Amino acid sequence: MAQDLEIKEELMIPAVNLTWKAVRSQGPGGQNVNKTSTSIELRFDLENCLVLDEESKNRLRKLAGNRLLQDGTILITDSETREQGRNLERAREKLKNLILSALKKPKARRATKPSRAAQETRLLTKKKVGEKKESRRKFTGE
Repeated sequence: MAQDLEIKEELMIPAVNLTWKAVRSQGPGGQNVNKTSTSIELRFDLENCLVLDEESKNRLRKLAGNRLLQDGTILITDSETREQGRNLERAREKLKNLILSALKKPKARRATKPSRAAQETRLLTKKKVGEKKESRRKFTGE
């Protein structure tokens, strides 16, 4: 079975919430690809995880996108190398990075408006451009 996954020093995902399975890899690899199961499917049971707060879980659901399955688990796959162990480590690293990014609280946006000087500069520039265009018009008066 899986081992605990250390996210930060103070945060550890218990092995109970992690399961992995080796499956046959797709793509090139010759005849060996048909015999060995080197691709890894790592599943993280997000719904039953007790170490993450609800806010982080919600952010993780959004970040997971189509990797989030209907039963509330996140599926991470890796088949980059031909070694099962290295693919498992890469999948665990992907999950760790995903969780780390979900732990960061987004900065609250403060509404701002342009300064008075910036507004005046903008209006002056618009006025100059308008005057320039006005001077290009043909005079049709008498």
